[in-house]
Amino acid sequence: MEVKVKLSNLRTAPRKVRQVVDLVRGKRATDAQSILLFTVNKSARPVLKLLNSALAAAKQNLKLEEASLFISKITVDEGPKLKRWHPMSRGRAFPIIKRTSHVVLTLEEINPINTDIKKQTKTEKIKNKKIQKVEKKEVKTLGRSQKSTSTGEAKRKINKKV
Repeated sequence: MEVKVKLSNLRTAPRKVRQVVDLVRGKRATDAQSILLFTVNKSARPVLKLLNSALAAAKQNLKLEEASLFISKITVDEGPKLKRWHPMSRGRAFPIIKRTSHVVLTLEEINPINTDIKKQTKTEKIKNKKIQKVEKKEVKTLGRSQKSTSTGEAKRKINKKV
């Protein structure tokens, strides 16, 4: 399940907010909370409030546990700029651009099924393909009336060849 929350018009420059956001991207929600709690930066507090809001929404609306959530996506986009002028000598004016940010945070549930799956190495994939080829050949040679050999026999034949 996915929980998406937005923070609009944060009165901090996006460059400064991205420094904080990069610390917590991809982390578990509880770990991200502790990181943001001890981060000494002006933009850490609003990001922490946003994360707490997302966790509360996930718990209340979707009945998800905090421990099973992680930050799958968090982006910082540029918001509207406030343009001000600073008077200078000889009647000139220096522009001051006050930048704002939009933060979008997405929480997803950690899927325990996907964490247990083991990736096959290239050699294991090659062996499995060879085993399947040997089994197909044996089935063709035996005909329809006889049964094919077990996978264990096919594995032994491949290991002898390799």
